[in-house]
Amino acid sequence: MSSSRSGAGAGVIEKVATTPDWYRPYRISQAVKAGGFVYVSGQAGFHEDGTTVEGGFLEQGRQAFRNVARVLEAAGLTFADVVKVGIFVRDMAANLPHVITLRGEFLAEPYPADTLIEVVSLAQPDWQIEVEVVALDRSAG
Repeated sequence: MSSSRSGAGAGVIEKVATTPDWYRPYRISQAVKAGGFVYVSGQAGFHEDGTTVEGGFLEQGRQAFRNVARVLEAAGLTFADVVKVGIFVRDMAANLPHVITLRGEFLAEPYPADTLIEVVSLAQPDWQIEVEVVALDRSAG
């Protein structure tokens, strides 16, 4: 599922979405293609039906990365195309080792640039992690 729009001198911006599009009700694109890159909105540890994954930080983190992978796949990309990662966590001290574990499970050399930020809260009170990425669309002209 995708749609396009263009701005004055800005080129085409194309929406990327999975089915179901769990972000549609919030007026957010799961991702957009623009200027040779795919910008994936933050993905948390939730199932397609919106329920939060049980099992703690690592399980939520794995689901967040799987959600990112699904959106990348909808754009025709994989984690190998990712050039930048943003990870937002609610408790840095407790979860930094888990973030490193997740990076090892989903990312490979050359590792993308990465920003890790501790936040007070996320969109849902039981979310512990959110992951966003920027990927290079090698098929873009």
